[in-house]
Amino acid sequence: MSTESAWPVPFLLDPATLTIDTAVAFAVSVLVTVTLNAEAQAFMSNLLGDRRVDPKDRLHFNAFLHLGILGSICFLIGGFGWPRIFDVDRSKFEYPRLYMVLTRAAGPLANLLMASIVGSIVMLFNIFEYNPRVFLMVIGVNLTTAVYNLIPVPPMAMGFLVCELMPQMDERTRTRLFLAGPYLVLALALAERLTHQAIFSPYFDPIIKSFYTYIAGS
Repeated sequence: MSTESAWPVPFLLDPATLTIDTAVAFAVSVLVTVTLNAEAQAFMSNLLGDRRVDPKDRLHFNAFLHLGILGSICFLIGGFGWPRIFDVDRSKFEYPRLYMVLTRAAGPLANLLMASIVGSIVMLFNIFEYNPRVFLMVIGVNLTTAVYNLIPVPPMAMGFLVCELMPQMDERTRTRLFLAGPYLVLALALAERLTHQAIFSPYFDPIIKSFYTYIAGS
Protein backbone atom coordinates (compact mmCIF):
# COMPACT_ATOMS: atom_id res chain seq x y z
CA MET A 1 0.00 0.00 0.00
CA SER A 2 1.41 3.37 -0.98
CA THR A 3 1.77 6.22 1.46
CA GLU A 4 1.24 8.77 -1.33
CA SER A 5 -2.50 8.93 -0.56
CA ALA A 6 -1.90 9.43 3.17
CA TRP A 7 -1.57 12.69 5.08
CA PRO A 8 0.79 15.39 3.80
CA VAL A 9 4.05 15.66 5.71
CA PRO A 10 4.50 17.88 7.64
CA PHE A 11 0.79 17.84 8.43
CA LEU A 12 -1.01 21.14 9.00
CA LEU A 13 -4.63 21.34 10.12
CA ASP A 14 -6.80 22.99 7.47
CA PRO A 15 -10.30 23.97 8.69
CA ALA A 16 -11.54 23.98 5.09
CA THR A 17 -10.84 20.27 4.61
CA LEU A 18 -10.93 19.04 8.21
CA THR A 19 -12.78 15.75 8.76
CA ILE A 20 -13.50 13.76 11.92
CA ASP A 21 -11.01 11.01 11.12
CA THR A 22 -8.32 13.61 10.39
CA ALA A 23 -8.96 15.44 13.66
CA VAL A 24 -8.94 12.21 15.68
CA ALA A 25 -5.76 10.92 14.04
CA PHE A 26 -4.00 14.23 14.61
CA ALA A 27 -5.15 14.50 18.23
CA VAL A 28 -3.98 10.97 19.02
CA SER A 29 -0.64 11.63 17.32
CA VAL A 30 -0.11 14.85 19.30
CA LEU A 31 -0.86 13.10 22.59
CA VAL A 32 1.58 10.30 21.78
CA THR A 33 4.24 12.77 20.68
CA VAL A 34 3.91 15.02 23.72
CA THR A 35 3.89 12.11 26.18
CA LEU A 36 7.00 10.51 24.72
CA ASN A 37 8.86 13.80 24.54
CA ALA A 38 8.10 14.74 28.15
CA GLU A 39 8.61 11.31 29.67
CA ALA A 40 11.94 10.85 27.86
CA GLN A 41 13.18 14.13 29.31
CA ALA A 42 11.97 13.12 32.77
CA PHE A 43 13.63 9.72 32.53
CA MET A 44 16.93 11.25 31.43
CA SER A 45 16.78 13.87 34.17
CA ASN A 46 16.24 11.18 36.79
CA LEU A 47 18.96 9.00 35.30
CA LEU A 48 21.51 11.82 35.41
CA GLY A 49 20.84 12.72 39.03
CA ASP A 50 17.81 14.99 39.31
CA ARG A 51 15.66 12.49 41.20
CA ARG A 52 12.44 13.58 42.90
CA VAL A 53 10.16 11.96 45.49
CA ASP A 54 6.73 11.37 43.93
CA PRO A 55 7.14 14.05 41.24
CA LYS A 56 3.81 15.26 39.89
CA ASP A 57 5.22 16.60 36.63
CA ARG A 58 7.08 13.54 35.37
CA LEU A 59 6.95 9.79 34.84
CA HIS A 60 3.17 9.44 35.10
CA PHE A 61 2.40 8.79 31.39
CA ASN A 62 -0.72 10.94 31.55
CA ALA A 63 -0.67 12.74 28.23
CA PHE A 64 -3.12 15.45 29.28
CA LEU A 65 -0.94 16.48 32.22
CA HIS A 66 1.95 16.98 29.79
CA LEU A 67 -0.01 19.36 27.55
CA GLY A 68 0.90 23.04 27.78
CA ILE A 69 -1.19 25.86 26.34
CA LEU A 70 1.43 27.41 24.04
CA GLY A 71 2.86 24.08 22.88
CA SER A 72 -0.62 22.76 22.10
CA ILE A 73 -1.54 25.88 20.13
CA CYS A 74 1.69 25.52 18.16
CA PHE A 75 0.68 21.98 17.18
CA LEU A 76 -2.59 23.36 15.80
CA ILE A 77 -0.85 26.16 13.90
CA GLY A 78 2.48 24.72 12.80
CA GLY A 79 2.17 20.95 13.07
CA PHE A 80 4.81 20.80 15.79
CA GLY A 81 4.96 21.76 19.44
CA TRP A 82 6.32 20.89 22.84
CA PRO A 83 5.08 19.48 26.15
CA ARG A 84 4.61 21.40 29.37
CA ILE A 85 8.12 22.30 30.52
CA PHE A 86 8.95 20.70 33.83
CA ASP A 87 11.51 22.00 36.26
CA VAL A 88 15.02 20.55 36.16
CA ASP A 89 17.33 21.11 39.13
CA ARG A 90 20.67 21.52 37.39
CA SER A 91 22.45 21.72 40.76
CA LYS A 92 21.92 17.97 41.10
CA PHE A 93 23.85 17.26 37.91
CA GLU A 94 27.53 16.37 38.07
CA TYR A 95 28.08 18.18 34.77
CA PRO A 96 25.21 20.72 34.66
CA ARG A 97 25.60 22.03 31.10
CA LEU A 98 26.14 18.66 29.47
CA TYR A 99 23.42 16.92 31.46
CA MET A 100 20.93 19.70 30.82
CA VAL A 101 21.47 19.36 27.08
CA LEU A 102 21.16 15.56 27.28
CA THR A 103 17.94 15.89 29.27
CA ARG A 104 16.27 18.22 26.79
CA ALA A 105 17.60 16.33 23.75
CA ALA A 106 16.07 13.09 25.03
CA GLY A 107 12.61 14.36 24.02
CA PRO A 108 13.10 14.69 20.25
CA LEU A 109 15.28 11.57 20.21
CA ALA A 110 12.37 9.64 21.71
CA ASN A 111 10.10 11.05 19.01
CA LEU A 112 12.51 9.82 16.32
CA LEU A 113 12.59 6.39 17.95
CA MET A 114 8.80 6.22 18.09
CA ALA A 115 8.56 7.17 14.41
CA SER A 116 10.96 4.34 13.58
CA ILE A 117 9.01 1.81 15.65
CA VAL A 118 5.67 2.83 14.15
CA GLY A 119 7.29 2.59 10.72
CA SER A 120 7.75 -1.14 11.37
CA ILE A 121 4.05 -1.40 12.25
CA VAL A 122 3.15 0.35 9.01
CA MET A 123 5.24 -2.16 7.10
CA LEU A 124 3.29 -5.04 8.69
CA PHE A 125 -0.02 -3.33 7.91
CA ASN A 126 1.03 -2.95 4.29
CA ILE A 127 1.94 -6.63 4.08
CA PHE A 128 -1.51 -7.64 5.30
CA GLU A 129 -3.17 -4.88 3.24
CA TYR A 130 -4.62 -2.97 6.17
CA ASN A 131 -4.92 0.80 6.06
CA PRO A 132 -2.11 2.34 8.16
CA ARG A 133 -3.28 5.96 7.89
CA VAL A 134 -3.47 6.66 11.63
CA PHE A 135 0.00 5.20 12.14
CA LEU A 136 1.32 7.33 9.29
CA MET A 137 -0.01 10.40 11.08
CA VAL A 138 1.81 9.30 14.26
CA ILE A 139 5.04 9.01 12.26
CA GLY A 140 4.56 12.40 10.65
CA VAL A 141 3.81 14.34 13.84
CA ASN A 142 6.66 12.69 15.75
CA LEU A 143 9.12 13.41 12.94
CA THR A 144 7.93 16.99 12.55
CA THR A 145 8.29 17.65 16.27
CA ALA A 146 11.72 16.01 16.43
CA VAL A 147 13.12 17.98 13.49
CA TYR A 148 11.60 21.31 14.53
CA ASN A 149 13.43 20.93 17.83
CA LEU A 150 16.38 22.25 15.81
CA ILE A 151 14.92 25.73 16.21
CA PRO A 152 17.60 27.50 18.31
CA VAL A 153 15.16 28.99 20.81
CA PRO A 154 13.90 27.45 24.08
CA PRO A 155 11.76 25.42 24.67
CA MET A 156 13.12 23.54 21.66
CA ALA A 157 16.07 21.25 22.37
CA MET A 158 18.48 23.23 20.19
CA GLY A 159 17.51 26.36 22.10
CA PHE A 160 18.68 24.80 25.36
CA LEU A 161 21.92 23.78 23.67
CA VAL A 162 22.53 27.33 22.48
CA CYS A 163 21.93 28.67 25.99
CA GLU A 164 24.37 26.20 27.49
CA LEU A 165 27.01 27.18 24.93
CA MET A 166 26.84 30.80 26.10
CA PRO A 167 28.66 30.74 29.45
CA GLN A 168 28.55 34.54 29.70
CA MET A 169 24.76 34.44 29.95
CA ASP A 170 23.71 35.15 33.54
CA GLU A 171 20.84 33.34 35.25
CA ARG A 172 18.50 36.33 35.00
CA THR A 173 18.94 36.56 31.22
CA ARG A 174 18.56 32.81 30.90
CA THR A 175 15.30 32.88 32.82
CA ARG A 176 13.92 35.68 30.66
CA LEU A 177 14.82 33.79 27.50
CA PHE A 178 13.15 30.64 28.78
CA LEU A 179 9.99 32.62 29.55
CA ALA A 180 9.92 34.49 26.24
CA GLY A 181 11.08 31.62 24.02
CA PRO A 182 7.75 29.77 23.73
CA TYR A 183 5.97 32.96 22.73
CA LEU A 184 8.63 33.67 20.10
CA VAL A 185 8.45 30.19 18.57
CA LEU A 186 4.65 30.34 18.50
CA ALA A 187 4.71 33.81 16.95
CA LEU A 188 7.09 32.67 14.21
CA ALA A 189 4.96 29.60 13.46
CA LEU A 190 1.86 31.79 13.28
CA ALA A 191 3.60 34.32 11.04
CA GLU A 192 4.67 31.61 8.62
CA ARG A 193 1.16 30.16 8.51
CA LEU A 194 -0.63 33.48 8.02
CA THR A 195 1.78 35.25 5.66
CA HIS A 196 2.93 32.15 3.75
CA GLN A 197 6.45 33.50 4.07
CA ALA A 198 8.86 30.62 4.62
CA ILE A 199 10.74 30.86 7.91
CA PHE A 200 11.39 27.33 9.14
CA SER A 201 9.92 25.14 6.41
CA PRO A 202 12.61 25.53 3.69
CA TYR A 203 15.20 24.14 6.10
CA PHE A 204 13.24 21.58 8.10
CA ASP A 205 10.55 20.20 5.78
CA PRO A 206 12.97 18.50 3.35
CA ILE A 207 14.58 16.73 6.32
CA ILE A 208 11.19 15.61 7.61
CA LYS A 209 10.10 14.33 4.21
CA SER A 210 13.36 12.42 3.73
CA PHE A 211 13.01 10.72 7.12
CA TYR A 212 9.33 10.01 6.43
CA THR A 213 10.08 8.40 3.08
CA TYR A 214 12.80 6.27 4.62
CA ILE A 215 10.73 5.17 7.63
CA ALA A 216 7.24 4.85 6.14
CA GLY A 217 8.10 3.97 2.56
CA SER A 218 6.63 5.62 -0.49
